Amino acid sequence: MRRFISIIMVFAALAVNAQTPQQVLDKAISALKSAGTMSANYSVKTSQGTMSGSIILSGSKFRMLSKDVKTWYDGKTQWTYSTATHEVNVSTPTAEELTMTNPMAAANAFKTKFNMWKAAGQVPGHYVIMLQPKGKSEIKKCYLYISNGTNLLHYAHFKMGDGSTCTITLTNYKTKISVPASTFKYEAKEVPAGTQVVDLR
Repeated sequence: MRRFISIIMVFAALAVNAQTPQQVLDKAISALKSAGTMSANYSVKTSQGTMSGSIILSGSKFRMLSKDVKTWYDGKTQWTYSTATHEVNVSTPTAEELTMTNPMAAANAFKTKFNMWKAAGQVPGHYVIMLQPKGKSEIKKCYLYISNGTNLLHYAHFKMGDGSTCTITLTNYKTKISVPASTFKYEAKEVPAGTQVVDLR
């Protein structure tokens, strides 16, 4: 689920009056760069269940917190805690791995690896964009629903190659917020006491 959330954050401030989906994406990247530090709440629904949490993004740095997964990335080192493993894994992610977690890297991947169209089935109150990968990808098709009222992404629907689906809803956007640099570094208080930290670097 983490990779979908990070990809979606690149659309946090889309301009719905752009002439083409490519221009929409370019404006989204520009908005992401100029938004400063920003935050949002998210919910994710898949066939495996639901998850909700919050994300704070500042350039290449981010923090994502939910009940089951918590991730910190300070621009070089990534810490990830999962209730599935009950461990904190420390790594230096590769460029490819960052496309699954880093919004800016994901945006650049969309520009080069996906075709985009204005979706045929437009929904009242939204501008809907359809994306399909040019080559091999876990994602078969993606629909982005952008609110005409706020120019912000309301939700996104992914259809995966294995037939599964994923729907993400974003709310409560805040831009140009102020947070300490420590926000993007591992915080032991956010995980159960005694959690093992495994350094994979």
